Amino acid sequence: MVNRNKRSLAIDLKDPRGMAVFMALAKTADVVIDNMRPDAKFKLGIDHESLKPANPRLIYASISGFGQTGPYAKKGGYDMIAQGVSGIMRMTGGEDGRPAKVGIAIHDIAGGVSALYAIIAALFHRERHGEGQYLETSLVDAGIAWMAWETAAFFGAGEVAQPTGTRHRRSAPYQAYRTRDGYMTVGANTERMWVAFCREVLGAPGMLTDPRFASLDLRLANVEALQDAIESVTCLQPTTHWVPLLDAHGIPGGPVYTFDKMTRHPHIAAREMCIDVEHPKIGPMKMLGFPVKFSALDLEVRRPGPWLGQHSAEVLAEAGLDPAEVEAMFVAGVVYDKYRG
Repeated sequence: MVNRNKRSLAIDLKDPRGMAVFMALAKTADVVIDNMRPDAKFKLGIDHESLKPANPRLIYASISGFGQTGPYAKKGGYDMIAQGVSGIMRMTGGEDGRPAKVGIAIHDIAGGVSALYAIIAALFHRERHGEGQYLETSLVDAGIAWMAWETAAFFGAGEVAQPTGTRHRRSAPYQAYRTRDGYMTVGANTERMWVAFCREVLGAPGMLTDPRFASLDLRLANVEALQDAIESVTCLQPTTHWVPLLDAHGIPGGPVYTFDKMTRHPHIAAREMCIDVEHPKIGPMKMLGFPVKFSALDLEVRRPGPWLGQHSAEVLAEAGLDPAEVEAMFVAGVVYDKYRG
């Protein structure tokens, strides 16, 4: 999915002929992105300073595990490694003390998104000032930058974020609660919603006079007892009983789905977040849709993600190589197409 609407050219940069192709493409490119250890691009001779003389307007972006500078710059980095270094593993999961990885590759995604908005900013800068530039981010830096609430609490009050399961660190009730057939989320984080939740949704007005829950601070201090009290009621009915009640009284909440149920939900279908695509090898396939909708831009999957080197011959022809040169490069292994032949 992340490579849809792209073309794939696979070339050997250690071969002079492959390097010549790369340099020809870089000469007219808007953006070059590398995702490797910092020193690799210098060894290959494809770093920004090497490409800049032929293309001063080039935007060059580097994404690495730990960044281009610092004691860890040369270390390899995967999402899990970044989650450990950033501290997010120590604030995720239950309270049993064992580190827990976030369910998705959050640092990988943060690194890509951070590079994306930086590239867009650099393109705007180029339009105004006519110059390209080099920018770099890392999986660790980008992930840390998303920890706004946790860093504010630490810098302001020395509070070290701890794992709290689904609970919010500043609001209660604000978490997932067990129902008769699963779980539901509840975000009754104002006094008005707290009162409505107890009185109108749970039908348990006695909780409003319980001294343990008389204020937000007390609810946070007694969050385990609050969970027990709430679940003693919510476990009596299925999720489908509770969610309409939450909606009717203006309290944010909803079911807690497994991934497969999410993909079949009518709201997800209405938002076109699971779409059908035709792949030349796989055939009909599902993939995620577009998370942003535009009023004046039609989004479409023009082509599915390519296999490695699928468009090598096509791109080389566009670069001006004649068919005999292209064939010779395929035979020599300078360029590659996984399904060629």
